[in-house]
Amino acid sequence: MRWTTEDWHTAGEPFRIVDGVATDGTTVAERRVRAMTGDPDAVRRFLCLEPRGHDDMYGGFLTPPDDDGADFGVLFWHKDGFSTACGHGTIALGAWAVRTGRVAAPDDGEAVVTIDVPSGRVQARVQREGGRTTGVVFRNVESRVLERGIRLATTAGGVEVDLVFGGAVYATLPAAAAGLTVAPEHTSELIRMGREIKWALNDHPAAQLDDARLSGVYGTIWVDELGRTERGPWQRNVTVFADGEVDRSPCGSGTAARVALLAHTGALRDGEVLTHDSIIGTRFLARIAERTADGVIPEVTGQAYRVGCSEFELDEGDPLADGFSLR
Repeated sequence: MRWTTEDWHTAGEPFRIVDGVATDGTTVAERRVRAMTGDPDAVRRFLCLEPRGHDDMYGGFLTPPDDDGADFGVLFWHKDGFSTACGHGTIALGAWAVRTGRVAAPDDGEAVVTIDVPSGRVQARVQREGGRTTGVVFRNVESRVLERGIRLATTAGGVEVDLVFGGAVYATLPAAAAGLTVAPEHTSELIRMGREIKWALNDHPAAQLDDARLSGVYGTIWVDELGRTERGPWQRNVTVFADGEVDRSPCGSGTAARVALLAHTGALRDGEVLTHDSIIGTRFLARIAERTADGVIPEVTGQAYRVGCSEFELDEGDPLADGFSLR
């Protein structure tokens, strides 16, 4: 087994791009379901887990698009499986597609990279100045509030949680509700409580969507309110997703979910910008691009950077082909 990868990061969150993994299905959503067993899942474990990755690694397998309307498709993966959405990965893929020439781009202006993901068709609008990429705008699928004010008893006491869809289902609440702040020194407790809340609400009726492949709670978003800037609300967040994985970035699809919730409550108005900071101090800017009957179309702006290329191989007799996780 030998695989070449190109690694990027978006606002600190890794994204490992892998081409050439055979997947089966007529759509990306179908390919995701079928990839959960068999060879693609074995490759995921090989490249994601230790000793070749780590418990917070993230990446994607490039696939054909659903039809000619997109440039390519992608199956997003993490330590526990394949996700339905990934905004930071979409931003990285947009920058990668332009840098590698997969999608033509002007030296000055904007290139639109259209990508099929399991939750639908998304865009990465790659902004260019003087031959350099200066930012990428992730335009997500429709995002909407599923249910607000769900009362939940936890080991930290009673809390109220909102369920919101941003390409995946997120549980979101203030960190202060659990006596915490979004700060690196609280990471272990944010993980512990994030997992507790995710699994407590995973089977909640509001988390069961018409497309069952999108159902279940993907992650818990913890939020600190930081006031307002001249352009709109300012918040810091951390998303604990899958089974205890921590997003270093402000989380692209999670930011989309926050836009939907803030639009619903009136805290984010048309024309305003959400300043969304991460647990490590990196930043996304987000806005309401369109309003729909049930929610909004969010746009999230960030930047991705190339880390390097790697070639991974399985040495003869290596007993750790499947990798391992300590979390």
